[in-house]
Amino acid sequence: MAAALSEVPDVEIDDGGVFKYVLVRVRAAGGPGKDVVRGHGWAEYHADILERTAQELARRGLDCECLGGGRLAHRPEERKIHVYGYSVGFGRADHSVTTEKLKAKYPDYEITWADEGY
Repeated sequence: MAAALSEVPDVEIDDGGVFKYVLVRVRAAGGPGKDVVRGHGWAEYHADILERTAQELARRGLDCECLGGGRLAHRPEERKIHVYGYSVGFGRADHSVTTEKLKAKYPDYEITWADEGY
């Protein structure tokens, strides 16, 4: 199961735009976990992203729980991502954790966050 966990990408977000995201803790049964970021413009609700993520992880034998959500403003032409807002259903994610995950995937981007906004 540790191998399955290591194969889960830390970040999967759309290539650009403003969209909802969730911060999710992924675990192998009874084992350690890791936090991942998922953000997509197709989602009407944060729960839509969590549901699809949970289904994908279950196929690998992994569980997950939502730690919160927010929004991402991804501007690839400017090499910028702004993390903000909250999820009505899941609460506000720890945007500082999300920002660190994004910086690892997009090291040449300016990545900022704020608790303000929806």
